[in-house]
Amino acid sequence: MQNIGWIDSFEKYAQKMITDGQVPGVCMGLAKDGQIFYSNEIGFRDVERQLGVTIDTVFGIGSITKSFTCVAVMQLQEAGKLSVHDPVVKYLPEFRLKNLDVGQITIHHFMTNTSGIPPLPTFFASVMRSLEENEIEDHPFLQNYTDDELPIDTYEDLMRVIASLDLELLGPPGTEFSYSNDCFALLGAIITRVSGMSYEAYVKEHIIDPIGMEHTSFFLEELNGYENITNLYIKQDRGDHKEVIPSLNWWDTPSSRAAGFLKSTVRDMLQYTDMFCKGGLIAGGKRILAPESVQQMMTPYFPTDMAPGQFYGYGLVITTDYYGKTLVEHSGGIKGVTAQMCFFPETGLAGVALSNLELSPVLAVMVGALNSLENRPPETSHLVSKIDFLTEEAMNQFVGDYHSSEFGTLPIRLEDGQLMLSFLGENYVMRPFAEDIFVVRAFGTDCSARFIRLENNKIARMAFAGRQFTIQDKKTSGGNEK
Repeated sequence: MQNIGWIDSFEKYAQKMITDGQVPGVCMGLAKDGQIFYSNEIGFRDVERQLGVTIDTVFGIGSITKSFTCVAVMQLQEAGKLSVHDPVVKYLPEFRLKNLDVGQITIHHFMTNTSGIPPLPTFFASVMRSLEENEIEDHPFLQNYTDDELPIDTYEDLMRVIASLDLELLGPPGTEFSYSNDCFALLGAIITRVSGMSYEAYVKEHIIDPIGMEHTSFFLEELNGYENITNLYIKQDRGDHKEVIPSLNWWDTPSSRAAGFLKSTVRDMLQYTDMFCKGGLIAGGKRILAPESVQQMMTPYFPTDMAPGQFYGYGLVITTDYYGKTLVEHSGGIKGVTAQMCFFPETGLAGVALSNLELSPVLAVMVGALNSLENRPPETSHLVSKIDFLTEEAMNQFVGDYHSSEFGTLPIRLEDGQLMLSFLGENYVMRPFAEDIFVVRAFGTDCSARFIRLENNKIARMAFAGRQFTIQDKKTSGGNEK
């Protein structure tokens, strides 16, 4: 690990990715067996005051929070207070779906994003209180929302809204993957009811404090005046270019903190990853999880559709063959936040990268470091296509408008002999990978899009960014398909 020959080429690559991505500040660190052996701090936590980032700068970690939520559930299972195979309604009797039986949906289904519940239109209402603090910003995460919704302030509000929605399950529980912030939010409700503590207090007392994560919290005011905290930045579309500007406030949502609202530092997060590599052990020989619980969290239960060969465990994403090793990771993204955490359980190598701009290329930076460490070019992808070419006729069957209540409409068009996908204001080339699977290079790394067919062989949905989108309009002579 002390061979430093890889550093120069990696740092040139990282600097280019971050400069091209207009990212104000990024910090990444690598550790082996809990010892940090490399860190790279690029840019500023406060551009206006020219204050740099360090491995102790507090950033948001977004959906990496989901792994903390699952650690809490596993601790409660070890304490005999619940089982992951219990029905959700055992602890949340108010949880229901209109005209659908939810009795078969278990905590395990929530933890693995396999409840069958499609993406839901709840995000805007969940962050509404934060939006009221300043004028609503021109933000890509909000482009599909209207202002006629009531705020969702509590778990009970969230369950009431979910119960009112007209929706169909994607399939029986355990048969379809679709990433669900709402299900993870409700895991927070289960933790609260089972433990008798607020979700946030439970995570602090049973995970953050025992590990010694000194600058990690859901609430910045709990950091007692600590000043090494990043500002947040967003990109605004100026027509011919995108401008990065400061954003005034952190988004918060009391009903959904279990899905993605923890703040932390690279140093703290590398302590956290080390706990997984050591099978639940932390400093001083103490234990916060049994080895069996850690193994259950890292079990590849179901394909994610975020990349070929990638599976979801409990709040963790597992690639079972990453150049011959098991890679465990999770990313996070929300306003002013892009975050990436990864580790290799067999070798004890771990990495964390945090930034202060949403949709920034920190995953590419992390992958670049992993590649460089093993003497591969930093931009190398571990995905090898099985199909090199499709005719325009073959590609045309995938053209159409795909919709989810969470992200709105995602158009796919055939342009100049290439399939093009539009997502959150950006256009991407879709490269053939395998039957009904395409690879998209976004923000410097590869992710996948998989098309799902009905029994009649017609395309019904597309899985992309972990979510399932339903086809609305074929945009071809074949007519509409629902």
